[in-house]
Amino acid sequence: MSESGTEWSGTGDTEGIGGKTRFEDIYDRPDPRAYFRRLAPLEYEIPQQAQAAFRRAAAERDGGTVLDLCCSYGINAALLNHDVTLAELYARYTDPEVSGLTSAELAVRDKEFYAARRRPDAAPVIGLDVADNAVRYARAVGLLDDAFAENLELGVQPSPRLRAAMADVGLITLTGGGSYLTRRTFDALLGWAGRPLRVSAFVLRTVSYRPIADCLATHGLRTAHDPSRTYPQRLFTDPGEQRFAVEAVRRLGADPTGREAAGRFHTVLYESVPAY
Repeated sequence: MSESGTEWSGTGDTEGIGGKTRFEDIYDRPDPRAYFRRLAPLEYEIPQQAQAAFRRAAAERDGGTVLDLCCSYGINAALLNHDVTLAELYARYTDPEVSGLTSAELAVRDKEFYAARRRPDAAPVIGLDVADNAVRYARAVGLLDDAFAENLELGVQPSPRLRAAMADVGLITLTGGGSYLTRRTFDALLGWAGRPLRVSAFVLRTVSYRPIADCLATHGLRTAHDPSRTYPQRLFTDPGEQRFAVEAVRRLGADPTGREAAGRFHTVLYESVPAY
């Protein structure tokens, strides 16, 4: 495991995402059906890859709430707190049987679906995302205990309600935002932390996590990662996106052979814990 400040891959920032395909058209719909239909052919799998690590981190946290950054429709919360797999969610939301339902009708079914699969060790989870419709849906079906549609990348402070929620956060999780978030978001959030917390983040190898880890260090967190172990995220959308990923990984001093060069984005798990 590499500690913060040593053996880092590259020195770049997470500010730019270069040639990575964006999916804004599916991130803020009234319900998650378009999200799953669009990502199914790309075999988007990082939430499932993260499930075991997040459950372990939740069990090891020093109490408090879990905050899922870039939570979207609450998929990480679904996998963390319910006996369900990502494959089952793909099957559920791409099933022709649900295509004719209204979002309200789907929400009623989803609330019953998740309630029936709730784990006895479920942790309280709140979510933060810029997509207001997505977080509202996740809250409505019971995946999130609370939800916040705020963009801290604008350099603003969290709302009073989010500040209050941060006082009880014991774990921050991240799977889908490492290419978009910077130290601004983390610094704004941790400034309102009220208890010792940890961060568990799966970050694409096309960006450096160093600036965020340095920010976490100023808040008393030590970050470790194992660059030899990677977790697949999804297939590339086209050859151009693959070229971008391969070049970005090489610029950061890593080897894309067998990973990005073989056709998929890969991530690394960064875990930050109190330094004391």
